[in-house]
Parts: sequence; structure tokens; C-alpha cells
Amino acid sequence: MDGAEIQVLGPLALACAQQLALTVPPKPRKVLALLAMNVGRVVPTTSLLRELWDDSQPRTSMTTLQTYVGQIRRTLATALHIGLPAVTDEVLRTEDGGYCLTSAVAVDYQRYTRLDQQGKAAVRAGDDRRGMELLRQALAVWRGPALVNVAAGPLLRAQVVLLEERWLCTVEHRIVAELRLGEHYSLVSELKELTSQHPLHEGLHGHLMLALHRCERRSEALAVFRTLRSRLVAELGLEPGPELAKLERAILNGDPALDLVDGRKSLSRLRAS
Repeated sequence: MDGAEIQVLGPLALACAQQLALTVPPKPRKVLALLAMNVGRVVPTTSLLRELWDDSQPRTSMTTLQTYVGQIRRTLATALHIGLPAVTDEVLRTEDGGYCLTSAVAVDYQRYTRLDQQGKAAVRAGDDRRGMELLRQALAVWRGPALVNVAAGPLLRAQVVLLEERWLCTVEHRIVAELRLGEHYSLVSELKELTSQHPLHEGLHGHLMLALHRCERRSEALAVFRTLRSRLVAELGLEPGPELAKLERAILNGDPALDLVDGRKSLSRLRAS
């Protein structure tokens, strides 16, 4: 089973020996996705039933769920080139009150999480180049929107939202590292796209302001702040947070703490001022 991986960070897929194979109908696909998102943990039968039918469970729901699990086991057996009994005993087990997808098959979410944690730890420790490289590797695990080919029910929808938030957090940490490494010119276009997609995200707007300022585009940096402030006031009745307001003042004043001498030290001086 070495090399086999269930992929959830993009279309749900099963990667095995360089081949992608997932011939599971829509409802069993939901079951597999929920099991993969909880790899190594028992997923209660009640959770699986809710994901499949929410509050409209048919009388035959338990029997139907067992049928879906059987379909998934047969798919795994074919893809992994092992017998169905081995899948039942070692890969997708029946447990008291539910089912458990064991770590006998890897899930790409685990690989992403490991790289993400290592990268963020490197950035926090001041090793921005290593952090940037690890975070880039983490983001490369993603093949598109999570579980895009799964008609998610209530539980998977919540998990997809969390995955998207984690992806954005990884992107932001990578941007912080790249700003410290002087990559502001190459970041402007990406940050403009991100702030367009997340028009109320203060952190991304702050990164764009700093990148523009370092590219000697101060008027554009200040315009980013004004646009965000207008949106926050109009939509939420809120002013930008103190860190963003402090950044605006620093840009207005041409504060040398914003200059790229040592990115980590300059930003810390700004926060302390």
C-alpha cells in the first residue's frame, strides 16, 4: 500500500502508483471524503447518515450506508491491489458506532499539514527562506478547491470552509516570509488578486500596502487603505484595526522602519513605535 494516497485538496481522488482512480458514485464519494477528512479517527454512523441525508433519512439509511461502505472497500481493494478482507481489516474498519479509515492509506491533507506546520515554525524562528520553501511545498499539495467534485453535506461543507481558511493562512505566512526576503515586486500582482477575492481581509491589504510602498508606489499603497476603510465602514460599521492604521501613518510619514534592511527588525520597530 506504499505510495497510495487519498486526495481531498482538490477533486477527491485516489492516487496509487502514479495513477488516479476513483470510480465511486456521488453518495459513496461523500462517505469517503468524510472518512478521509477524519483519517485515523472513528466517524460515527450518525455523522455519516447526517452528511448523506441531513434530516431526511430514509428508513433504509443504515442498510444503504453499509452498501456504500462496501462499494468504497471494493474500490480501495482494486486500487491498492489487495484483497477485500485486508481492506476490511486494515484500511477501512468497522468500529463500534462507526467506521475508521486507518493510516494504512495516506491523505494529502496530512502531507499539507506537516509541511504547513514546519514552514510556519521556520518563519516564527526567523528562518524565512526555509519557511518560504516549506510553505510553497505545502501550497503545491493543493490541486484546486477542496473536494470540488463532492456534493458536500452539512459536515463536509464546514470542513471545506476550514480548509479554505487554512489555505489562506498558509498563503499569508508565505507572503510574510517573502516580504522579509525582499520579494515585494513579485508579490504585488498576487496581493492585488487576493485582496480582490477577500475585500475585507485587513492582513492581506496591509501586505499589499507594504509591498507597494517598497516598490515606491506610495500613493497606491495609501489608496488601498482608503478603499478598505470605505468598505469596512459601509459594510460593517468598523474602522480599520490599529496595526493597519499605524501602517498608513508610517507610509504617510515615510517611516524608515518600513524600509527593507532586515524585514523582521523593521516591522518590529514599526509595531513598537
